[in-house]
Amino acid sequence: MARPEFHELVVADVRKETDDATSVAFHVPEELAENYRFIQGQYLTLRTEVDGEDLRRPYSVCVSPDKGELRVCVKKMPLGRFSSFVNDNLKAGDRLAVLPPMGRFHAPIEEADSKTYVLFAGGSGITPVISIIETVLEREPLATVTLFYGNRSTGDIIFRERLSDLKDTYLGRLRVFHVLSDQVPEVPLFGGMMTEDKVRDLVTSLTDPAEVDWFFICGPGPMMDGAKAALEGIGVEPSRIKIESFGARPVPGDMQKPAEIAMPGDDTPAADVDVIYQGMRKKIRVPFTGPPILDMAHDAKIDVPYACKGGVCCTCKAKLVEGEVKMDIVYGLEPDEIEAGYILTCQSHPVTDKIVVDYDG
Repeated sequence: MARPEFHELVVADVRKETDDATSVAFHVPEELAENYRFIQGQYLTLRTEVDGEDLRRPYSVCVSPDKGELRVCVKKMPLGRFSSFVNDNLKAGDRLAVLPPMGRFHAPIEEADSKTYVLFAGGSGITPVISIIETVLEREPLATVTLFYGNRSTGDIIFRERLSDLKDTYLGRLRVFHVLSDQVPEVPLFGGMMTEDKVRDLVTSLTDPAEVDWFFICGPGPMMDGAKAALEGIGVEPSRIKIESFGARPVPGDMQKPAEIAMPGDDTPAADVDVIYQGMRKKIRVPFTGPPILDMAHDAKIDVPYACKGGVCCTCKAKLVEGEVKMDIVYGLEPDEIEAGYILTCQSHPVTDKIVVDYDG
């Protein structure tokens, strides 16, 4: 199966969702419609040049597949170069390179089943979550959904009106509980940070965990870690928990322009690495300590794919055909993928003298 490729898409609409969050819709030509058909909860990788540097960032699709549009939401981060570009400069009619949808943050839609969903979102983590909520409510008429959404204040709530409209449209099937850290609510349970203790209290007070089919979590790293720990602590099987972390873990290079990577010299201990991509095979040298395989491949002018470079989005995933590597971070890989020999090349460093990685595998 061919690896997805970037296509230049025209920005159809730019809309402010909050003071620091902007949603962007793209026009998809008919001949590319199948390429950009997405599943609820998936993300797009956007690519542009900022101050002469090629930047790529993954952002979740924030609409249901049934809405007939392709739209993502980008929250402006302090000193974030890509997010600032989108929020401050992008306009309708501009063009961006967009990679087709990817991601596994979803569960099968089963129209005839009466399922129960509980979702946790923090800040911009609502973007894939609202796509899931809309899709489930539209396509599973017997399903019920509970959302716990953490923010600092009501002004920070992305899609606040949309969530309210969904509650009105699907009376009795959707419950939304806002948890605010910087405001004092009437009910203490809905105040404070979404910590492990808070999540446990919310779930045990307002749901029956044993009756929940799927739990979804997306938000800042500590929130996701705490929510997962809370759920597993009350006996929820890991197989019922879905976590999306690409948009909420630190992304190297996002906060400021990074320094040039120090490439190894000829006498630096290094492994011979064969890189297979788009049917071509090229040999490079990768140091045992220093830049990962991905960076060395780019230094050798091999345009292998990547997005976050933070070990979470899986765009740089490749099959380890020969040799052994160590990975710094493996947020984005499922246990079965690791067992099958897949690696994240943005996090991989050689252990053995000979390595073969296959991006086509």
